[in-house]
Amino acid sequence: MKGPSQTVRDLYLQLLLKSVSNLIYGSLPLDLWKDGLFGRNAPPGRDRQSPAHTMVGVLRLQNVIQLAQNTIDEGIPGHYIETGVWRGGCCILMRGVLAANCIQDRKVFVADSFEGLPTPDLKRFPQDADSTFHQDKKLAVSLEEVKENFSRYGLLDDQVVFIKGFFSQTLPHLEAGPFSLIRLDGDMYESTFIALSYLYPKLAQGGYVIIDDYVAVPQCAHAVQDYRRKMSITAPLQEVDWTAVYWRKP
Repeated sequence: MKGPSQTVRDLYLQLLLKSVSNLIYGSLPLDLWKDGLFGRNAPPGRDRQSPAHTMVGVLRLQNVIQLAQNTIDEGIPGHYIETGVWRGGCCILMRGVLAANCIQDRKVFVADSFEGLPTPDLKRFPQDADSTFHQDKKLAVSLEEVKENFSRYGLLDDQVVFIKGFFSQTLPHLEAGPFSLIRLDGDMYESTFIALSYLYPKLAQGGYVIIDDYVAVPQCAHAVQDYRRKMSITAPLQEVDWTAVYWRKP
């Protein structure tokens, strides 16, 4: 049976999850209510027109909470990082897990260009030839807006570190580590492969890596498969929902 403190922690984290995903008030543009679009789209994580602070579905948000909690319960050392944060919802949840457990010696690293996705570098990564994410202006959310979102939950403090810039420019120079939880949501082959290349070696034994777009974006899956093959990684992929997977570093 759960003790009172654990029950309070879990209630807080579930309320935080519902808040970042806008499942409490459900205030949406009127046209999205037509034909029940909100009910169909929001839980799986397919809605970007909502004022929610994440487009990640409920099962993926639950996965973030569970794996972050596992790192604490099992004493797996290291910080948390997400690459590709949009409005910051998943990172807000990560910080919430630390707050709910009174953890002060771990940080959440929030890595994004805060300007949208890069134009494909076809000389280095021809796999992104069909990628058009860089044309989607809705994916560009400013650093100031993401900070403001953290502040709304009372979670903007020195345990949150923002890394601004394209991953090819920032991650090679990131001195932080180790990490116990890595979450990749960069959509493109380049973003995924670079993030794995520079962050996975810093992942502690027993730590987790989550790939948000493994099924939804073929280039993302291609990058994961290429990296795992290159590094002889055989840890099984665990399904989260219709698109996300994760694995645990042996």
